[in-house]
Amino acid sequence: MNGFPAHRETRSALSGIRAQIQDLRTENIAKLAVRARALGGVIPLWYGEGDMVTPAFIRDAAKAALDAGQTFYVPNMHGTEGLNAALSDYQTRLHGRPITVDRTTVTPSGMQALFLALEMLVDVGTNVVYVEPQWPNIHNAIHLVGGEPRPVSLTFDGDWKLDLDALFARCDARTRAIFLSTPCNPTGWTASAEEMRALLEFSRERGIWIISDEVYGRLYFEGEVAPSMLQIADDEDRVLSVNSFSKAWAMTGWRIGWLTHPAGLADHIGAMTQYINSGTAAFVQAGAEAALRHGEGLVAEIRGRSKRGLDLTYEALGSLNRVVLPPKPKGGMYAFFSLEGEPDSNAACARILEDARVGLAPGHLFGEVSRPFMRMCVMRDEKEISQALERMVAALR
Repeated sequence: MNGFPAHRETRSALSGIRAQIQDLRTENIAKLAVRARALGGVIPLWYGEGDMVTPAFIRDAAKAALDAGQTFYVPNMHGTEGLNAALSDYQTRLHGRPITVDRTTVTPSGMQALFLALEMLVDVGTNVVYVEPQWPNIHNAIHLVGGEPRPVSLTFDGDWKLDLDALFARCDARTRAIFLSTPCNPTGWTASAEEMRALLEFSRERGIWIISDEVYGRLYFEGEVAPSMLQIADDEDRVLSVNSFSKAWAMTGWRIGWLTHPAGLADHIGAMTQYINSGTAAFVQAGAEAALRHGEGLVAEIRGRSKRGLDLTYEALGSLNRVVLPPKPKGGMYAFFSLEGEPDSNAACARILEDARVGLAPGHLFGEVSRPFMRMCVMRDEKEISQALERMVAALR
């Protein structure tokens, strides 16, 4: 006898993992992508990624770091000395307030910056109130760390608007943070300076954190940078800003971002970094430093390319009565539109794929309120955007 019961209940491996992982699902466009491969000749505008290869000056900086032997651990969990200094200079200049070196932590992707923020704040039984339509990773990341995701929808009456009263009413004693993306993926909605101030005042009154995803902050069409929490928050305010090199510097595949946080949290976030990801590769950080030091022309080019893509899209689709186009977004790299009389865009995306050979992302991925809408990435070569629009206009007519 081995001491175990003679008959044991058969259990699957799945039954032995955390409930949050059992419930986790990947939100993607897998079915559409499989069909696109079978069709061939599809212009894929469903991904949140431009088509520009990272410019040579960034690649060369990373290559030089590799050739110099920078292939070892980075001892400082907040980042290399060079990149942290560059981040301090960059954010101080951009936001007009001192952002000291001890307020930033480099992360292997913007997603890791978000995950650090959530892991630091969220306990099982607490919640995070977030503004949707929203990138699906947000809902699922809150769920993954054990929190309750609480969406509050932007209202849509010809344009997307934030109801601050509804947002604040959704918070309760168990709310640890309010999360928003500005400019927003997918709508392009951008919080105003007044809305930012109202959020900060609410945070100060209630002790609730603000997590502001500002990844698209430089792709803002009405100035050098979109309104930011970092322009108004003091060092010890309960504000965390998530950012990434992916969009504004054409570095999606590099997987590098940063988290801006109160200086008093630096040691704790450094310890979390050690145990969650052990830092970011030195040669990748060298490329990111070059992007900050020498990349303002590149940022302007990418911003301009996104705006031209939107202009082309609005000119073409605006000629079709059945297309519902909100006012042009103030920022981002997406057109987000619907078709008159179609409450669910899944079928419309499938038809456009079949008839026009253009891939668009269906709106249900970003929240229930956006189910009728479709997302189109416009940060692409103008000829490709024009070709896609010609096909779509012909198919929708």
